[in-house]
Amino acid sequence: MISFEALLAQLMNGLAYSLLLFLLAAGLSLIFGMMDVINLSHGSFFMIGGFVGIALGGVMDNWWLGLLIAVIIVAILGLIAELSLLRPMYERGHLDQILLTFGLALILEDGAEWIWGASIQSLRTPETLSGSVEILGVTLPGYRLVVIALGLLLAGALWFILERTRLGAIIRAGVSNREMTSALGFNIPVVFAGVFVFGVALAGFAGYAAAPILGVYPGIDFEVLILALIIVVIGGLGSLTGVFWVSLLIGLTQTFGQAYFPAFSAIIIYVVMVAVLLIRPQGLFQRKYAG
Repeated sequence: MISFEALLAQLMNGLAYSLLLFLLAAGLSLIFGMMDVINLSHGSFFMIGGFVGIALGGVMDNWWLGLLIAVIIVAILGLIAELSLLRPMYERGHLDQILLTFGLALILEDGAEWIWGASIQSLRTPETLSGSVEILGVTLPGYRLVVIALGLLLAGALWFILERTRLGAIIRAGVSNREMTSALGFNIPVVFAGVFVFGVALAGFAGYAAAPILGVYPGIDFEVLILALIIVVIGGLGSLTGVFWVSLLIGLTQTFGQAYFPAFSAIIIYVVMVAVLLIRPQGLFQRKYAG
């Protein structure tokens, strides 16, 4: 008999994992949905965010400051990649983008292994967030609750920026008609660079926040990239709403599957993906920002 305490604990673990997946997949969805760029190096920025957090953890005790620095470093790396490698590829086909970003992912993975080694490393949970919280009589890790709160806060902020601000309107207009938006005086290359940098910064944020839970190691980049691609495909290309709900579906499915159906947990999400592709190839949600 499964106890209520065990179910609630698994639910909290699943929600934390789901929102980490959302932050990762949201950046990938933004980049593809708004810029029409397939970025297979996206998981590498997740990995780098975690490794930078581990490196910073060895020299400072402030988790929040470490988070800020890690996100800034990942954003700078993303800006360099966008300016030097991806910008010339915008007018090229998806195959060229796939080959370029896949090669970049391999280079970043090898570089991470050279710097940090091939073993699994973990970021120590900060003392201020390492306590426990009692909910409905069940003691739950405080850090996971913080991750859930940060994920929901960022999800709401993303929706507000894209739907209720002038910047969101400029981004949507640039995607719908780049030439007309440029003629109105908006610098579309700058806007798109900002979207790319913001997308990889979200991945770095997720990698840093996930380091105390999942650990970090060379190879995790492709593992999380596969999950992010599945989420984007099931949710609908370019749909942040779809990414949010499907991240919850995949995260909770994996968490409960590994806890109660470990023999089938590895294939459940692939069965879901195949079913969606057969029944609704465009994804569960219509694409909102078309390139």
